[in-house]
Amino acid sequence: MAFEKAKRLQVLPPYLFAEIDRKKKAAIAAGRPILNLGIGDPDRPTPQFIVDALAKFANDPKTHQYALDEGDPGLRQAIATWFKGRFGVELDPKREILPTIGSKEAIAHFPLAVCNPGDVVLVPEPGYPPYRSSSIFAGAEPHLMPLLEKNNFLPDLAAIPAAVLKKAKLIFVNYPNNPTSACASREFYVELVAFAKKHDLIIASDAAYTEVFYDEADRPLSLLEIPGARDVTIEFHSFSKPFNMTGWRLGWACGNADLVAALQQIKSNVDSGVFTAIQRVGITALEGSDRPEIRDLRHMYKERRDRLVAGLRSVGLEPNEPHATFYVWVKCPAGYSSVALASLLLEKCDIVCTPGVGFGPSGDGYIRFALTVEPAKIDEAIARIAKLGLKK
Repeated sequence: MAFEKAKRLQVLPPYLFAEIDRKKKAAIAAGRPILNLGIGDPDRPTPQFIVDALAKFANDPKTHQYALDEGDPGLRQAIATWFKGRFGVELDPKREILPTIGSKEAIAHFPLAVCNPGDVVLVPEPGYPPYRSSSIFAGAEPHLMPLLEKNNFLPDLAAIPAAVLKKAKLIFVNYPNNPTSACASREFYVELVAFAKKHDLIIASDAAYTEVFYDEADRPLSLLEIPGARDVTIEFHSFSKPFNMTGWRLGWACGNADLVAALQQIKSNVDSGVFTAIQRVGITALEGSDRPEIRDLRHMYKERRDRLVAGLRSVGLEPNEPHATFYVWVKCPAGYSSVALASLLLEKCDIVCTPGVGFGPSGDGYIRFALTVEPAKIDEAIARIAKLGLKK
């Protein structure tokens, strides 16, 4: 029986990472020695103290029933305690924090809670694809905000047309940024909050990478540190990146109590929460966030960053040196589009990277590497790229 997909699916671009995965699997099936520096999924296992906690809590029959819609009270309190210690911001664990099935799920559902058909959502590009797709699912119209190197990969708020702002309801921001690795300054956040209040905008801040930084001096901010931000902001955090828990699917939303409640209302109609045992593991993770094995992850990524950035420069490429995230955003040589260079690396070097155009039109002319492989594989990748003769 033939059927037609819903129009909301027909207007979506192909999901970038699925297409990359398809090409990678085809190359592996052909027996090629693929080095995957594409999708950002940590290569190290979840720390053992977190795995041990899951075994403990999963063996408690009390965790086997439906989870509470508003999340485990102990986890909400642990998030509030951690947030106060990390950012100096006090959150009400009952009203201003909501555990979620990872940050992606929360981001994807949030526009349904606040947008109506005909509203405009301001979406950064290049950017994480769910900002755009979730806006479309909510019946809203995405308006793309280019993130350009000349603006330090920050959106030019003054360039948004007045006619667009009249219909705009929501603005997404993501710092530290995927894919560019840019970080936002306090000055930009102050400007953003004032801009949102002037134009009656809700800010959705994707802060999934705030804990993946390299030096103490570069610790990223939470938008909620800015005076007045809580009036207009909901922020999304993740356990995936700082604790190597990508497959566990645990995160949280926090900020304005009314925005958190609106998201909770959507979620209560579409899911039944996170397995309580995993929520309690989240408490263990947050309480252990200063353990050596967690701090060592930052040192590991810094070593890999330094190795990859130096190596790419040695073979004639121009990487932006990141201060946070585990991505390196690399300018393509003259004459190459992002797809052309990514295809060349796959076909001639058996290296998987991510073409920047897949994150939005302003990403063309760049590719993204992920620091999720061991140093020996980074060295091998550089050796393979060197044979292309890109260096003049």
